[in-house]
Amino acid sequence: MQIKPTGSVAVVTGASRGIGRAIAVGLAEFGYDVAILDLGAQRKALEETAAEIRAAGRKAFIHELDVTSKPEIETTVAAILSEAGSIDVLVNNAGILKPSTLEDLSEKDWDAHFDVNAKGVLLMCQAALPHMRSKKSGRIINIASIAGRQGVATQGHYAATKSTVITLTRVLAQEVGMDGITVNAICPGIILTEMGKNNLGSDEAVRHWETVASLKRLGYPEDIIGPVRFFASNQSDFVTGQSLNVCGGIYFH
Repeated sequence: MQIKPTGSVAVVTGASRGIGRAIAVGLAEFGYDVAILDLGAQRKALEETAAEIRAAGRKAFIHELDVTSKPEIETTVAAILSEAGSIDVLVNNAGILKPSTLEDLSEKDWDAHFDVNAKGVLLMCQAALPHMRSKKSGRIINIASIAGRQGVATQGHYAATKSTVITLTRVLAQEVGMDGITVNAICPGIILTEMGKNNLGSDEAVRHWETVASLKRLGYPEDIIGPVRFFASNQSDFVTGQSLNVCGGIYFH
């Protein structure tokens, strides 16, 4: 079976850099026009992502968005539908990580992580689902983390949000499957983005995790493109409610 896109328009949150930019450009190279969303402070970086999408021969639609705001999300989704005509794939990638031990974690930081990493996913899904239901098709791809499989020291709050994303993926898949919509998650391992490097903190930590990984290297944003394309393609027509580890062999459950 030839791998083919399942539609023509994809939406990617947190698309200004790192994994989000790689996904957006990778979907453009696969044949999708892409709406790229991020905070207003990331406008310049969004323009750079848009330039790469257009260089791949596809349309790019830029929207400044705070995924914690339901009104902003509803306005943005309506604007995308007006200008692009459809939302065939939704990739919920926006996320934050501010390391802290649970003992020292502030209530403010706990709430901020759940607002962006978990509530943001739910609100984006709620906004896109009526359109997907109306056309009896759609692909939702949530970017979780292997941290959501097993807690990591100084990342307990982040891990809790990603575990929530994995559970939301399983439940939503059961609730929307009858309408031809699949919902899956990707759980990246240690990816050498700006956030990933800052979290590791040192070259020594990088070397340690390279040794732990079965493939003896850490990931790059481009390593997430293939799994996203799979979930956005006809080859995953019978796959839903699943969470795929993309970690180079650090975690096996």
